[in-house]
Amino acid sequence: MGGKWLGAAIALLAVATSARAGEISATATLRADQSGPAISRYIYGQFSEHLGAGVYDGIWVGPDSKIPNVRGVRSDVVGALKAIKTPVIRWPGGCFADEYHWRDGIGPRDKRPSRKNNWWGGSPETNAFGTHEFMDFAEQVGADPYVAVNVGSSNPTVMREWIEYMTSPGEDTLAQERRANGRDKPWKVPFIGIGNESWGCGGEMTPEYYANEYRRFSSFFHKNSDNPAVRVASGANSFDVNWTDVVTKAAAKRMDAISLHYYTIQTGDWNKKGAATGFDKAAWGKSFAQTLRMDDLLRQHIAVLDRNDPQKRIGLYVDEWGTWYDTEPGTNPGHLYQLNTLRDGVLAAVNFNIFHKHAERVRMANIAQTINVLQAVILTKGDQMVLTPTYYAHQMYMPFQDSTAIPLEITAPEIDVAGSKIPAFNASAAKGKDGKIYVAVANMALDDSVKLNVSLAGLKAKMVSGQVLTADKMDAMNDFGAKPAVVPVPFKGGKLSGDRLTLDIPSKSVVVVRLD
Repeated sequence: MGGKWLGAAIALLAVATSARAGEISATATLRADQSGPAISRYIYGQFSEHLGAGVYDGIWVGPDSKIPNVRGVRSDVVGALKAIKTPVIRWPGGCFADEYHWRDGIGPRDKRPSRKNNWWGGSPETNAFGTHEFMDFAEQVGADPYVAVNVGSSNPTVMREWIEYMTSPGEDTLAQERRANGRDKPWKVPFIGIGNESWGCGGEMTPEYYANEYRRFSSFFHKNSDNPAVRVASGANSFDVNWTDVVTKAAAKRMDAISLHYYTIQTGDWNKKGAATGFDKAAWGKSFAQTLRMDDLLRQHIAVLDRNDPQKRIGLYVDEWGTWYDTEPGTNPGHLYQLNTLRDGVLAAVNFNIFHKHAERVRMANIAQTINVLQAVILTKGDQMVLTPTYYAHQMYMPFQDSTAIPLEITAPEIDVAGSKIPAFNASAAKGKDGKIYVAVANMALDDSVKLNVSLAGLKAKMVSGQVLTADKMDAMNDFGAKPAVVPVPFKGGKLSGDRLTLDIPSKSVVVVRLD
């Protein structure tokens, strides 16, 4: 947000107070006569790295598999991602991207080299899933590809040749090689990341060194009608605003976006992150206290961008975000497999609301990761597939894709969850492409429902409908071979009376309503 609309959005009309035990009462005003920035559909993006079972088994089973597939890509996964209108998929990494050589993944699959995946458990990388397979996957889903190129262990010539291989419409050798490998028409590649985590696994660079490397690579990017891709600079680790400052000061003219990575570690300790399931109330509270830092994180980096790019041309892409717990017992620690509970679904919604708040700059976000890795939207096991609570949070927020933010003036009371002081809930509102008004609330209170009284400020609404995502247990999850325990159901807690909307929101839940 920015300018006058930011002032309106943060204006506090009323202070919420506790009404009675077990229920929190709050008031808000929806300024439907005002509009804010566009909420890009790309905020609901995915990230799929060559890591664990994220690609192999999760996406790729091969054309000879008994699991239903189209040219080797799982049909059930494609269907699930299409159903939530997945807008963009980032690939091939992640840390893997800066060891990846694109030529390993083209041509006959039986002749592709096998490599060691040094970053993720030392597993063999067969390269069966390469450029053609990824582009096919993205096209089947209907998502835009976001390709991360190797900066850390490669050079600009390799980048340029990969881009030309993918995008050239001419008769040059690289375009002809693509055709010989089965793809006549060039692909559209709207987003290209120039390096990944260059401060860490992408080369252990200083911001000054990376800025120079970025300028060197970008000068051979040849942005033109064949290659109009958004150039995404490798951005900062969490709160390292100096990285954003140095890189944008030195190279802003040659970038269209810069990335930012932030993971929710409930303990704040990378060495012992805590369990994905079987956690206590203290872990719930700590998880939300950590994830709510996203708001301050974005404010700090946006302030730097506003100084160095006052025209607001450069987008901020949070292209890795989500929960990171200790891996499940009995699994390869390098494969980052974790289960997904109601906590993760509510936490995803909390982040969506934060992204909406900063949508003027935050123009893409990619959850880590799509399948079988970290805060996955999908889990697979053989021919079985599970849709996680995080998947359903994405599904419920679909109306916010390419919507227009509306100021929702609100204050949530602070609650204490086993020692963690957090707001009881956060919320956002927007006008969807269908012309309808949508309000989303993520209730972080474990035991208390929320009665939210919203003044519609002149909006004439005749009907309220929506969905709610919740469960009895805070670590309820959807598991293989069992009836899903966490799925959206119709929300019956909305009432309209004149120009007032009342929402009775259950504890530990996500609610999205539509006003007609």
